[in-house]
Amino acid sequence: MRTFVTQAMAIALSLTPVHAAPPDNADPTLTPWFKGLRQPGTGAECCSVADCRAAEVRRDAQGYEVKVDHKWHVSSTFWLRVPAERILDERINPTGGAVLCYTPEAGILCFVPPPES
Repeated sequence: MRTFVTQAMAIALSLTPVHAAPPDNADPTLTPWFKGLRQPGTGAECCSVADCRAAEVRRDAQGYEVKVDHKWHVSSTFWLRVPAERILDERINPTGGAVLCYTPEAGILCFVPPPES
């Protein structure tokens, strides 16, 4: 069953291979929320808890930047500008922090800003 889900997600990402695994201590009660995230413009799934993770974020006059590190199976850490068309501003965010849906092959699929304090 897990193989089928992984294959379906790969097809949904235009045959982009999925390398990430669910984060340690993933909260299974958030699975429906993650599955409900949709890419702006296409309506395709942002992926799942496998590629969406809590992210370190900084904001400046141009928008958001996220830190991409070993959690996404990259060899070096870097900051990446979030394209405005990938931001899901209208989503209620139950995680308490910023969420980045990212794969090294496809880049930023979706970004959910942290809840406003």
